[in-house]
Amino acid sequence: MGGNARTTEFLKECLSDALIKLMKEKSVEQITVSEIAETASVGRTSYFRYFKSKNELLSFKLIKLWERWAETNDLEVRNDYSPANSLTFFSFNYSIRDLLELIYLRERQTAVYNAFYTVLSPSSDAGVAEHYRSKYYTYALFGLLDEWILRGFNESPEEMVMIAEKIHVDRAGGTKNGR
Repeated sequence: MGGNARTTEFLKECLSDALIKLMKEKSVEQITVSEIAETASVGRTSYFRYFKSKNELLSFKLIKLWERWAETNDLEVRNDYSPANSLTFFSFNYSIRDLLELIYLRERQTAVYNAFYTVLSPSSDAGVAEHYRSKYYTYALFGLLDEWILRGFNESPEEMVMIAEKIHVDRAGGTKNGR
């Protein structure tokens, strides 16, 4: 990544970190762009150059956290989901549970969904079936994660894998509600 690209990514991350810091003190609606820029020590124009909304800031941060986590954990597959890599998905989200709980506290769940969809989106040259598969897993994963967050992360990532596998097997086998 060239110098300008690194600077851009750094500024974007400063802005997203500033928003998250401010979210700990007050609702997103009460946070102004000027406050975000001041907290990030950047000009207001940087916000408007890179983002259209505060949700975009949050989605950006979630994507950056995923990229770092994937790099640190040396993941070969980073933009696909399958039952085989579900522990990766749940372990990552468990590792950022404090941020996810803050996002939910401030009612910005759509930022989480948008980050998932960005990560799981197939390339533009992928076939129609791949686009549907991506959307299917994005919604399914968001549904599981949504409930897990709302339940206070009571289950471990490993327990969530078992739950996801049971749902998948029950549906694939044609049974309902585990019967």
